[in-house]
Amino acid sequence: MKKVVVLTGAGISVESGIKAFRSEDGLWENYRVEDVATHSAWYRNPQLILDFYNTMRANLQTKQPNRAHVALAELEKDFDVTVVTQNVDNLHERAGSSRVVHLHGELTKGCSSRDEGDESTFVEIGYNPIKMGDKAKDGSQLRPQIVFFEEAVPQMTPAIRFAQEADAMIVVGTSMQVYPAASLVQYVKDGVPIYFVDPNPHVSRIQNLTVIAEPASVGVDKAIAALKEYFK
Repeated sequence: MKKVVVLTGAGISVESGIKAFRSEDGLWENYRVEDVATHSAWYRNPQLILDFYNTMRANLQTKQPNRAHVALAELEKDFDVTVVTQNVDNLHERAGSSRVVHLHGELTKGCSSRDEGDESTFVEIGYNPIKMGDKAKDGSQLRPQIVFFEEAVPQMTPAIRFAQEADAMIVVGTSMQVYPAASLVQYVKDGVPIYFVDPNPHVSRIQNLTVIAEPASVGVDKAIAALKEYFK
């Protein structure tokens, strides 16, 4: 089976009703990103962080995968698919994707506040809130398993490996401006086709790039059709 790596960003979940991380007004769900998504913010005001992500987690329970998520899950019938996502929601998994790499963490997990990168402290919390006083496995305060700004992105290592082994790449709903995720296209082998789905694409010159200027729910199906035609 040909190996396909799919890189997804906020744009794929917007059509499911989840607001993009970076909005035009510089706010995210009416908060400054600097106040709710940085390592230093956690130490300044952990209660605000917990309240913010508790609300997001409860909201996620009401959302459903859209056509783009489902189409990528169905792609596994014909290809060996790895989804690398910048999103912290679980819509890819709920749509049926079996291999999902979360670069920026997972909203439905908690982790240590002493060593946020230690996977042995990760715990499934579902859609339940985290409260002050809740403990991680190492005894520290449990915090959302979110990779904040100012923190390392440990899942980049496996993501790079998948990109290097890919026979094709599909990029969906990301500005390609957020690093290190945006650098993944640089790791694919020469000659590998890349399909970029975004209603307002802004990309630098990339070899073998096909741009599909459509919303994810429409563009992903078009990208998959082009992919299947390429390998026919």
